[in-house]
Amino acid sequence: MKILILGSGGREYSIARAISKEDEKHELFFQPGNGATNNLGTNLNIKDYNELAQFAKDNEIELTIVGPEAPLVDGVVDIFKKEGLTIFGPSKEAAQLEGSKVYMKNFLAKYNIPTARYIETDSIEDAFKFTDSLTAPIVVKADGLCGGKGVIIAQNHDEAKVAISEMLSGKSFGDAGLKVIVEEFLDGYELSMFAVCDGDDYILLPAAQDHKRLLDNDEGPNTGGMGAYAPTPLVDEELYQKVKDRVIVPTLDGMKKENAPFEGVLFIGIMVVNGEPITLEFNVRFGDPECEILMPLMTSSVSDMFLKASTNRLSEIKVEFSKQFAVGVVMASGNYPYSSSTPAEIILDDVKHDEIEKYTHISFAGVSEEDGVLYADGGRVLVCVGLGDSIKEARDRAYLRCGQVHFVGKKIRTDIAYQAL
Repeated sequence: MKILILGSGGREYSIARAISKEDEKHELFFQPGNGATNNLGTNLNIKDYNELAQFAKDNEIELTIVGPEAPLVDGVVDIFKKEGLTIFGPSKEAAQLEGSKVYMKNFLAKYNIPTARYIETDSIEDAFKFTDSLTAPIVVKADGLCGGKGVIIAQNHDEAKVAISEMLSGKSFGDAGLKVIVEEFLDGYELSMFAVCDGDDYILLPAAQDHKRLLDNDEGPNTGGMGAYAPTPLVDEELYQKVKDRVIVPTLDGMKKENAPFEGVLFIGIMVVNGEPITLEFNVRFGDPECEILMPLMTSSVSDMFLKASTNRLSEIKVEFSKQFAVGVVMASGNYPYSSSTPAEIILDDVKHDEIEKYTHISFAGVSEEDGVLYADGGRVLVCVGLGDSIKEARDRAYLRCGQVHFVGKKIRTDIAYQAL
């Protein structure tokens, strides 16, 4: 099968890596890909979605998989479907579940899906008034896409009001922050859950836990994610069932009523409070780095799951996972997440241990390639993934692999999966 993957990060690399390991051989294309994806397929440079759809038609691409949120919010799925192409991801209308936090919160309220008490507004006076009614900490969110960084957890009322002021003035996130959500802080533990959907049916994947903060002990600024592990022991069958009944089913039913059936990945950010799942947010694509740990755990066909989800045939397949655990540790560049860093050559030690060779791998993200040499040139450069029969074994293996990767300024957390351990 000829498959086109949109995106350039570790998420897209890990999807391609999983597909390339299948028995059936596939021909892979990436738009734009990164400096390492060209080892798995062909990188393209076609930025216009209409031209890309024409490329897909001309080259008989049988399946397109969209990795990041921006193309989905821009309507790439609608463009491809109009040309009769098979593409995995939600329509522009359905992608508003991530594209607008205001749309998402109002959708949750309309369909009685449990979420935190909130106000959505572009009025600084109304936002301040609601802030005064809450107990700190207080959550302030920009409405639009902010690359995973548009959420501020203010530790007091003054901090919350500064965040609100800077968002509404356009100082923090430009147009993405011209409407804000202020909501109550929920005290519990956070989970990432992913439902692969075809508009009617869904498959819920093993729950993961992400580490958003830059530094150990969950300190420092929020990032796009510094590591993750799955499956988490913090979820039992009862909690999975509650998420299905209270979140996924009403969301799929609600989106059909909104004339925007949801196809693609529904990424549910859950806060578990006293055993009850509360929806923090929706995203409309796989999380990164969660995707990097879920893909290697799949034992059934990855490409077939994407294809069946894209053609409303999820009911025909059973998606299966190994009994192992996976831990992913992100390696970031020196100035992440504050500013870009000078490209640095990546040196990979030769793997001499069978254990590391068999149970670990690297998913490349912010890398470029020149004359056969890889350079770290993005914020999150790569993810070292370890597999094991326990979370500890998987974590220890992931960190062994980290020790074999070198570049100037490399930055990692040393406590990934601490919640479970």
